[in-house]
Amino acid sequence: MIPFEVLSVFFLAAVALGFAPGPDNIFVLTQSALYGRIAGLVVTFGLCTGLIVHTAAVALGVAAIFETSELAFTVLKIVGAGYLLYLAFQAFRAGSSDLPTGNGPSLSTFALYRRGIVMNVTNPKIAIFFLAFLPQFADPARGSVPLQILIFGLVFIVATILVFAAIALGGGVLGGFLRRSRRAQVWLNRLAGTVFVGLAVRLAIADR
Repeated sequence: MIPFEVLSVFFLAAVALGFAPGPDNIFVLTQSALYGRIAGLVVTFGLCTGLIVHTAAVALGVAAIFETSELAFTVLKIVGAGYLLYLAFQAFRAGSSDLPTGNGPSLSTFALYRRGIVMNVTNPKIAIFFLAFLPQFADPARGSVPLQILIFGLVFIVATILVFAAIALGGGVLGGFLRRSRRAQVWLNRLAGTVFVGLAVRLAIADR
């Protein structure tokens, strides 16, 4: 049984990490500003689904492959960077008419959810971060280490949902103001495209 104080410290650390500027929360912010707060929440759940994959990978030891294999790490980050460049291309070519005028997303719910999953799963830095972070709180004296890692992973996901949901709501409000101007809509798409390119470059040059 994991002590409550250990879970509390871990939860607070996860919340702090969630608010620290990074690819995922920036991604939530831009998608919320572009498509509305509901879209941001859908993307958040997609990202957190990706975190489930990373948690399971750490518990099973699969994430160690990306820490030790240069080829596996490089292939995954190239795929992730390529996907971000694809999103950037879509954003740059989009006009103001591609943005919704209401609170609902113009993209399908599944498309937004899939964006979140792909964005998260194709980032090997997250797998390595989880591999380094989660086991620090596990103690073999408390029983099964893989089970503890799964529990910590779920707590991390809950903290991430709370933080990213707040970011999504804030981004949705900002986007609501911007979408009232067609010129602002065009610049919002260009800003999102620039952010995606920046994230792609950051991922492409990342080292293990």
